[in-house]
Amino acid sequence: MPSYPSKVNERSTFRPTSVRLLDQVREVLRYHHYGRKTELAYVRWIKGYIYFHNKQHPKDMGKHEIEAFLSDLAVRQNVAASTQNQAFNALLFLYKQVLDLPFADDISAIRSKKPVRLPVVLGVKEVGLLFEQMQGENSLLARIMYGSGLRLMELLRLRVQDIDFANGFLSVRVGKGGKDRTTLLAVSVRDELRQHLLKVRAVFEQDLQEGHANVWLPDALARKYPNAPKSWEWQYAFPAKALSKDPQTGEMRRHHVNESGLQKAIRAARKKADINKRVTSHTLRHSFATHLLESGTNIRVVQKLLGHADVKTTEIYTHVLKQNLGAVISPLDNLGKA
Repeated sequence: MPSYPSKVNERSTFRPTSVRLLDQVREVLRYHHYGRKTELAYVRWIKGYIYFHNKQHPKDMGKHEIEAFLSDLAVRQNVAASTQNQAFNALLFLYKQVLDLPFADDISAIRSKKPVRLPVVLGVKEVGLLFEQMQGENSLLARIMYGSGLRLMELLRLRVQDIDFANGFLSVRVGKGGKDRTTLLAVSVRDELRQHLLKVRAVFEQDLQEGHANVWLPDALARKYPNAPKSWEWQYAFPAKALSKDPQTGEMRRHHVNESGLQKAIRAARKKADINKRVTSHTLRHSFATHLLESGTNIRVVQKLLGHADVKTTEIYTHVLKQNLGAVISPLDNLGKA
């Protein structure tokens, strides 16, 4: 049986001070600089594990209970393999990093076999129809996403210094898997993006004048560069319209725009364009990859632009390529020609 991919290799030297277990989990996650979404997911899985076993404390459970919980995810809930792996990593983190308890090396839960679905991809004309129905900042965001192959949160977390107009690149900092990479900045959006940043700069200057200029930075960077949160180059390229309170520190900051705005705009545009496919923001990333491969771009180059650790992940797009299909004749159309 294949082993679960582990993301926790060493025990933590940090000891939380909170009394409640889930608060302890949050403390340790933040100490190790895990992302906000990972924190929410891990807390959700750990809470689900506890409730699955009638609110028993994890220190009183072990290999048998972990296998039962993970097997239930596969058999009854029919989750994808990646979802089951995330639940496994959440429990691994709980036992090793929070409780400092041993974790069995031979977990033999039933593995999820939910099939991997081919990604939904828009044709080039469909992408154009979609963009025709979008306006303003959401239109710019969608076009950058398609032109660069960014994930949604990678797009929204872009900072001013990540945009290289001179060379036509975008730098993705701490993307999925904690890796940095460089991708394309399409020529067709550069002037509009420059104009957008002029408006963002005006808002920043006003925040600075009023003493509100502040942006979130990872703890290590915030300590190393204490003035960075008030520096222009560190500001989000697509900031929220209003200041908000940081849920972890209570500080007032200008965060990036919420992802729901772009997601809703894409759904509305799909409906107006009468595109009969399930279109999400991630569809633009899928379409970026597929269209590059169709145009003859080397798959290794596409892999680097997407930030895939393994080219096998990129290869899924070869299954949806439409290149050369126009020259293939259906056998139905050949009936009677022989």
